[in-house]
Amino acid sequence: MSRSSAVFVAAAVVVWNNGILPRCGWGPYGRAVAGAGSAVIAAGAARAAGYTRSELGLSPSRVPAGLRYGAMASLIPLAAGATAVVAPTWRSRIRLAAGSADFYGWVGFRIPVGTVLAEELLFRSVLAAVLRRAWSPCTARAIHAATFGLWHIRAARLAGDNVVATVIFTAASGELFDWLRRRSDSVVAPALLHLSVNVAGAVAARAAESGPVD
Repeated sequence: MSRSSAVFVAAAVVVWNNGILPRCGWGPYGRAVAGAGSAVIAAGAARAAGYTRSELGLSPSRVPAGLRYGAMASLIPLAAGATAVVAPTWRSRIRLAAGSADFYGWVGFRIPVGTVLAEELLFRSVLAAVLRRAWSPCTARAIHAATFGLWHIRAARLAGDNVVATVIFTAASGELFDWLRRRSDSVVAPALLHLSVNVAGAVAARAAESGPVD
């Protein structure tokens, strides 16, 4: 894939999440399913285009390494219990959702499917592989991180967060997730960390807002 095509893919990902998907008129569950479905389709398209399972971080042989690295990394947010709460760019979103009647649907479905599955397949699997083929390692990582940051613009606006701070924070998070992906050679590792950060933050916020979670 050419460099211009790789940048087009990155731009399309940003437009999809910030522009197209919100205008489809689906509720939060519909958007979660659509996001995860589009990520699965993108991974299938990448395989059809000649990307190997190893390039995409989807090799079964690397799952044990992914589980090992992911589990070790996940100890940090799980032990802290409030990683996402203390992050200023996530605090208001988590506080608003923590007390909602839909808390269990948020934690049990929308986070693992609409956030973790969708984002890890799109970014650490497909986009990372596309960028690595087209650009030098440093440039590929920079574009990947920037795209992940820009992906969160609409969410920041809806939550009333500072958009620039959100982009910077999530870009740095994207680089950390991508480092885990490269280190383990498996998308499982960043997926586990991503899941633990979001769920630990949500549960901690729920406990802070309404006492112990039932």
